[in-house]
Amino acid sequence: MTPYQRKVAAAQATLDRFKDVPLRLGRNDCVRMAAFHLRKLGHRVKLPPAGAYASIRSAKRELEKAGHETVAAALDSFGFERIPPAAAVAGDLIMLPGDTDLGALTVALGNGRCVAYHQDLAGAGVVQPVEWLFAWRVQPV
Repeated sequence: MTPYQRKVAAAQATLDRFKDVPLRLGRNDCVRMAAFHLRKLGHRVKLPPAGAYASIRSAKRELEKAGHETVAAALDSFGFERIPPAAAVAGDLIMLPGDTDLGALTVALGNGRCVAYHQDLAGAGVVQPVEWLFAWRVQPV
């Protein structure tokens, strides 16, 4: 399997795992979804235990405990290359604006779409964003 095929397979596995699963901070959220995706690509990701945070405030506290000011800074610490969001392909990570200053982390599916949590969906689903903040090229290990 080529690296790109692995990225596509990981993105599909992420969609399959999180599609229609309701947002529940600390259990099913954008950070846990991205971590699942990264693990499928062979990256080691350490998160607080499930349930360690249940609000935006406690999520920020856990992020600070891990030594990061923002979710974007946490991703930068992995050494992933930042790319223009329009250059993202299936399996890359994209940060969208969110309801809070944490943003909304998504997994690119290709063709301008990504799997994300969105306030208009009952659970995670496929969205086609119209505004992006950052993106990272993620390669399989």
